[in-house]
Amino acid sequence: MPKISERSKAAPASPIRRLYPLAVEAKKRGKKVYHLNIGQPDIPTPEPFLRGIREAKIEVLDYAPSPGIPEAIQAVQAYYAEIGFNLSPQEILITIGGSEAITFALTVTCDPGDQVLIPEPFYPNYLGYARLANVEILPLTTYRSEGFHLPPRREIEAALTPRTKAILLSNPGNPTGVVYTESELDMLVDIALRCDLFLIVDEVYREFVYEGKHKSILAYPEVADRVIVVDSISKRLAACGARIGMLISRNADVMAAAQKCATIRLSAPTFEQLG
Repeated sequence: MPKISERSKAAPASPIRRLYPLAVEAKKRGKKVYHLNIGQPDIPTPEPFLRGIREAKIEVLDYAPSPGIPEAIQAVQAYYAEIGFNLSPQEILITIGGSEAITFALTVTCDPGDQVLIPEPFYPNYLGYARLANVEILPLTTYRSEGFHLPPRREIEAALTPRTKAILLSNPGNPTGVVYTESELDMLVDIALRCDLFLIVDEVYREFVYEGKHKSILAYPEVADRVIVVDSISKRLAACGARIGMLISRNADVMAAAQKCATIRLSAPTFEQLG
């Protein structure tokens, strides 16, 4: 009998989803369950988003364009303009959730056997995305006693190897909640320049900052060609089930490669892009 691939064996099941059936069984037994395993906002999805789907004038539910429907791309442009960043349509790719955006980012920046440096604790599914892409994770340990902020520069640079192609982090941090300071981002930008690295930054929780201020990695023009931003409407609009995310980069080569990946999977969901 043929055997399944070693790559599929090495890819870990999501611990987030592994807990789901246990929660279902607990609820059946009358237990109150608090879902701390998953980032599902407990606020209603905005009515305008749902109305956009309900009132869509569609006779044939066909494939959307691979980069995303124009209305969705324009909405992303408008949102980013409000927070101070003017993006062209060519710098935006609508993806099937932030998960696909991260997978595309790893695919276009790393060859099999390359490495990405990730501050840990990190979002558990990063490991699965990396394994499926045949990319090795270099964990950079951060500590609760230090608010999960980054270690000194010398420790970060010491962790890098000739195979390291990128630094991947979520800001604000998932699951730690850390919001990296401007000086920390300045340091990462300088390391990326000096060590010739990409910066892949997951900014999905951008609005969920209650102390201090979030600074986007897009605010650093000197690394515009090294930056890939991962974003999503899942948290911002409490629309996790819509599975609409986005990959953003000012690097034309990155976007061309990511667009190629997008054509392979055809398109993101049409209905949800209309929300």
